[in-house]
Amino acid sequence: SKSLSKCYVQVTGMTCASCVANIERNLRREDGIHSILVALMAGKAEVRYNSAVIHPAAIAELIRDLGFGATVMEDSGEGDGILDLVVRGMTSAACVHKIESTLMKTNGVLYCSVALATNKAHIKYDPEIIGPRDIIQVIKDLDFTTDLVKKDRSASHLDHRQEIRQWRRSFFVSLVFCIPVMAMMVYMMVVDSQLSDAHKHLNMSTEEMEAIHSSMFLERQLLPGLSVMNFLSFLLCVPVQIFGGWHFYIQAYKALKHRTANMDVLIVLATSIAFVYSFVILLVAMAEKAKVNPVTFFDTPPMLLAFISLGRWLEHVAKGKTSEALARLISLQATEATIVTLGPDNILLSEEQVDVELVQRGDVVKVVPGGKFPVDGRVIEGHSMVDESLITGEAMPVTKKPGNTVIAGSINQNGSLLISATHVGADTTLSQIVKLVEEAQTSKAPIQQFADKISGYFVPFIVVVSVVTLFAWIIIGFVDFEIVEKYFLGYNKSISSAEVIIRFAFQASITVLCIACPCSLGLA
Repeated sequence: SKSLSKCYVQVTGMTCASCVANIERNLRREDGIHSILVALMAGKAEVRYNSAVIHPAAIAELIRDLGFGATVMEDSGEGDGILDLVVRGMTSAACVHKIESTLMKTNGVLYCSVALATNKAHIKYDPEIIGPRDIIQVIKDLDFTTDLVKKDRSASHLDHRQEIRQWRRSFFVSLVFCIPVMAMMVYMMVVDSQLSDAHKHLNMSTEEMEAIHSSMFLERQLLPGLSVMNFLSFLLCVPVQIFGGWHFYIQAYKALKHRTANMDVLIVLATSIAFVYSFVILLVAMAEKAKVNPVTFFDTPPMLLAFISLGRWLEHVAKGKTSEALARLISLQATEATIVTLGPDNILLSEEQVDVELVQRGDVVKVVPGGKFPVDGRVIEGHSMVDESLITGEAMPVTKKPGNTVIAGSINQNGSLLISATHVGADTTLSQIVKLVEEAQTSKAPIQQFADKISGYFVPFIVVVSVVTLFAWIIIGFVDFEIVEKYFLGYNKSISSAEVIIRFAFQASITVLCIACPCSLGLA
């Protein structure tokens, strides 16, 4: 036999089955190419060639000449078949060794590991040389019973119902508490602007202004230093922080454990600091029986959490839609196949029903009228019409005669067909579509990854800036107290200047944190 090598070429720009046929037809004519198999969805070609005559780069060049993009794939491990079995009847490590050594001696088996504790065998093999049925037969000959590890066909890992419920709940909790806080804030703003207009026109003294201001209901003090507004805001803020922010805290904790800072860390930092700072400042004001109500940030956490929960909820709803479509796709797969053995002149010698995962490349599969095609293949014998609407969306049946390709999951209509399997298991068009959708769901959009990357730098940066602010104001204060006095309105004249400076510095640095953290980056 000639020295045949195998290589994989990533092919881009294929749009339909005729592209595949075009590449296969043209390459088969070339010198030194023994066989070629192109998978449309995976966008890759598997080529067996005579290494004495031609090399992979030249093969890629040939495909490029046909007008497609082609690059040789380095890791040829892509084409290895993987088989997971449950092996029963093993009693000791000797059994394990027996199975492993026998399999490793078998031509075509590349790797094999058997676990006695779980009764599982994991085998990698070359589908060109050997197939799952042969491997199972080898194990059976050693007097062990084997089953396939049943794959979960239900796509349950793509089910977003639980996340949708969780974020919806999170959003509504935040919203319910966020609306009154916002209402109070807007009310205060409107009243403030009206008062300042009045101030301008009526030439009231600032003291009278303060008097009117504090006589308003929301600014009235329940206890010295504790206004109605601050008290209500605090009450509304606590449940949001606990119920609305619960998931963010968990995610942020996980991120910090791995020493990374993502969006969740930002959100948690902003809301927690705003909440804790406001709470502490209220306690201080009450302790000092302050006349002027302190400025608090209780409005930040509920609003921020409401916005972000809404975003996450919508994102999971969108993902859930794709999952439903995917679950329907998966349900189109056939579960069993009828494999036939052919004698000379294509006479049927025998047929057996096997699990679809056990179909090997090159097997001859019989598909009866009304049956589903279990694997991708080529028609060897028979004429029929086939409904391929699952892939093409075209309801008109397509005529199939010997030499035509058929797609797994499509439905055979009126004639019986014998097909030779070309793509089995994870390589069928349907499996590839499922795989692509899964990958699309689990991977983030490039812009999302970019935002996460930036927030990785952004979080430490903001923290540094706010610390700098803190020390800058402390230094300014001690150098020139008048500046602080000018900006820090209504502070209690009875406390020492050092305390005023420190308090103002803290207020400034916390403001930086609270304003910068729920940045547009995270909300977007």
